Order: sequence, then structure tokens, then C-alpha cells
Amino acid sequence: MITVLLILLGLYLCCIWILMLGFSRIPVFHPKKVVPVTRFSIIIPCRDEQENLPALLRSLLKLDYPSDFYEVLFINDGSVDASETIIKRVLETSGIPIKLFQNKRISNSPKKDAISQGIAHSQFEWMITTDADCEFSKDWLKTLDAYIQNESKKKNQCEPKMICGPVLYTSDNSFLQLFQQLDAFSLQGVTVGSFGLHRPMLGNGANLTYRKDAFYAVNGFDGNNHIASGDDIFLLEKMWDKFPENIKFLKSPGAIVSTKPQPTWQALINQRTRWASKTSQQKNPFSLSLGILVVVANLAFLLVPVAMLLHFQDLLVYLFLLLLKILSDYFLIRQSANFFGRDIPIWKFPAFPVAYSVVVIIVFFKAWGGRYTWKGRAFSK
Repeated sequence: MITVLLILLGLYLCCIWILMLGFSRIPVFHPKKVVPVTRFSIIIPCRDEQENLPALLRSLLKLDYPSDFYEVLFINDGSVDASETIIKRVLETSGIPIKLFQNKRISNSPKKDAISQGIAHSQFEWMITTDADCEFSKDWLKTLDAYIQNESKKKNQCEPKMICGPVLYTSDNSFLQLFQQLDAFSLQGVTVGSFGLHRPMLGNGANLTYRKDAFYAVNGFDGNNHIASGDDIFLLEKMWDKFPENIKFLKSPGAIVSTKPQPTWQALINQRTRWASKTSQQKNPFSLSLGILVVVANLAFLLVPVAMLLHFQDLLVYLFLLLLKILSDYFLIRQSANFFGRDIPIWKFPAFPVAYSVVVIIVFFKAWGGRYTWKGRAFSK
């Protein structure tokens, strides 16, 4: 038993530390003041988001960027609340270029349909996708523009085709919200770390930027639009296959997009199940291997207390294994949190690995079953 746990947790710890090394290899981008040249089409699918739209719209109204250099395309995905009314009111009274379209369902993925429709109606060369429950700083577009200009000046034709951006979960310090924030820090750690290792595994559709011509060059979402989620991961995989030198991660405070946590544990499980349901369809062997290792290592973590009872004479060894797992998770999350300007006191942390392992196992079995609900819709593999 000890040998098996040592091997599993040893592999897990090696992956964590390698990802931390990759994270440190991506430099923080500090934009210099430049004249804006990049034109953006911001695409926002929305469904029943009346509670979140006011904050999002305030962020859009505060953007410090020439209004003729960007447009905002809302794609209403069958909302039955006041979402459409809220958008129309701002559309009529604000000075920013907002457009509203109705989603046309043609696949099993409403969000991919909405994004594809937004791209078809867009007039600029750079697409940005974000979500209706997000907020961003006034310098969001300026930072993206400065980064694109900076990278395009480099040699070896490394101008960006896709840019993945950082995403922060807000928290009111309740355990549920703090759990989601810490989980998001770990995902951002894996995301940035994998980019630093030149093996990108994750991206987040709440802050994803890419060229329109690159989207069409990889045939958009063709080949995976039968899967409800994955508008970010599958597109990243396709872009990486075709443009491996042109896929970037923008590690800059000005590029951070903030999003809201799920309100209940059930909603959180459904969200994570939705994310996990696409894992078996991923083609990245590094990502698949890490996903399997994470599930197995967290199952092993939950079994350690049982092993301690059965083999009490090895208590200190098992306690050492638990401590190594907790500290490795903590250092990865703290590294990511520091970039976001957040401090994670270690005394708040110990409950997270236990809750995380339980959530991982529940989500694994739910995703294996292939059925889940999201925003009032039922999905299956």
C-alpha cells in the first residue's frame, strides 16, 4: 500500500513542481503606452443573465479604448428573463458600439453556435470571447493591443494567432466561494505552467482572444460541436496543431477578467461536470495523462486515512505523504494567487485539499455517466 501511494503521489508532486517551473518561465507583461491599432470584436453569449449584466455593462462602459476600434456583440441564447431588455436599454442609450443577435441552434453546443454566429457578424480582425458574468478593468483592451503590437514586432514570425488571458474568481471568503477561488488559482497555475512548458493544456473562454482568419483556418468548432462545452479547449488544441509558435498566454494584471463563483455546491458540481465531460475527447496526451493522474492521486489522498487505520504502525509515513500533497497544492496555488495580487494564508488552506479531492471524485463519476444539467438544459455525451 505504501509503495503504491508513494508512486502515485510522487508522480503527482513531480507534475506540480514542473508546472510551477513552467509558470515562472512566463514573464509578466507590463505594457508600454502605444497608439492603439488593433480592432476587436467582443463576443458575449448570454442566457438568463439579468443579475450579472449590469456589472458587465458597467465594465464595458468604462473601457478606455477608441470606440471605433471595438464592437460588442451579444448573442441571446434563449433567455426567458429580462436579459434582452437590459441589453437593449444600454444599446439605445450608451455611446459604445453594442449589437444584439439571437442565437441559432445548429449543434449540441449552444455556446459554440453563439460564438460562431458572433464571428460571422463581426467586422473586425480580432475576436474576444467572454461571459456575461464577467468584469474587467478599463485597460483590458489597451493591454491586449499593446501585447499584440509587442509580440508582432519580434522576429521568427511569432505574431499571435490566439491569446489566452488570466481569469480570477471573486470570493466573499465563505468556504464555498473561497474553495472556487483556490480551485481557479490551481487551474490558472496549470494553464500558465503548461504554456511555460510549451505544452498548453487549458484556456478559458471567459478571456480568449484570436484572429478571425485563424478561426476559419482551423474550421472553427467543426469536429467537436457535438460536445456541449469546450469552446476554449478544443479550439486551443486546433490552433496549437496549426500555429504552435503563435499561441500565447498574456500574463498581465491589466488583462485579468473577473468572474463570479457558483452559488451552490450543486451548481459547482454541475459546472465542473460540464468541464470534465469533454476530457475524453481531448487529443492532447499531456492533458489526458495529467487529468488521469489528478483523479487517481486525489482518490489515493482520500484513501490515506483508511490506510492509516489499517497500518497504524506506518502512521508517520502516511502523515508525511498527506503533508507533501497539501504543501505541493499550496505552493502551486500561492504562486498563481500572488500573480493575481491575492494572499492565501496557509492556516486557511488545509480544508481545501480534502474538499477538492471529494469534488474531483464526484465530478469524475458524474462525467463518466455523461449526463448533467447546465442553465436549465440537460446534456449527455
